Amino acid sequence: MVFMRFVRKFLLIGMLISPAAAWAAHPLITDDAGTQGKGNFQLEVNGQYDSEEETVSGVSVKSTGGQIGTTLTYGIIETVDLVLSLPYRWSNVKEDGITVSDGNGISDTVFEVKWRFFEKDGLGLAFKPGVSLPTGDDEKGLGAGKTGYHLFFIASQEIAPWAFHLNIGYIGNENTVDEEKNIWHASLAATYDVVENLKIVGNIGVEKNTDKAADNDPAFILGGVIYSISKSFDIDFGVKYGLNSSETDMSVMAGTTFRF
Repeated sequence: MVFMRFVRKFLLIGMLISPAAAWAAHPLITDDAGTQGKGNFQLEVNGQYDSEEETVSGVSVKSTGGQIGTTLTYGIIETVDLVLSLPYRWSNVKEDGITVSDGNGISDTVFEVKWRFFEKDGLGLAFKPGVSLPTGDDEKGLGAGKTGYHLFFIASQEIAPWAFHLNIGYIGNENTVDEEKNIWHASLAATYDVVENLKIVGNIGVEKNTDKAADNDPAFILGGVIYSISKSFDIDFGVKYGLNSSETDMSVMAGTTFRF
């Protein structure tokens, strides 16, 4: 039972903190209040590799996994975006060096709407509601097994060369494995323009644990860079570390963003 809670924790933390939801400027977890503008598209293809090691009831457990996420965003008007995300996930769990779980496949599809309702003097405010559709196999840990939903409040403040972003959110974690259903999220990110076309980024956050028996909530810290090859094409790299035992030890992230 303890071992299976560990496996579910590893898989579901990846589903929630990487989401399910389609975050903005990768590799950041925290979204910004910006929208694409009427008639504009943005295509993101991002990869992530996770690694976790822990001793459970005297047994050495090593979990590795990751995802490739594809997110398409379209601006229906200047202040409203439609966002569609589809991740492909994989995971491997070894107990004392022996593989006990190995799965991969499509995860849950996420549809969101971002509405920027205020913008003045570098301050932007937005709401981002969304639903997750159970397209992943929940028996393999690739999905929740039920339709979920979430709502995020987003605040962004630009003070060149800095920008700061705050997310406060609620996730209705409907699931089939008796995990906590009411999840809150809080995170803060900052970006700094080092030189033209190059940003360094930082992110910190915490989220309610999906494990009802857990004694702490997963918290993370992240650092990375975003390089703009052109106005329409970015590449990025980041590393995320867990700040406590409930968060995945380390995640390596890389991605591309194309706007057209």
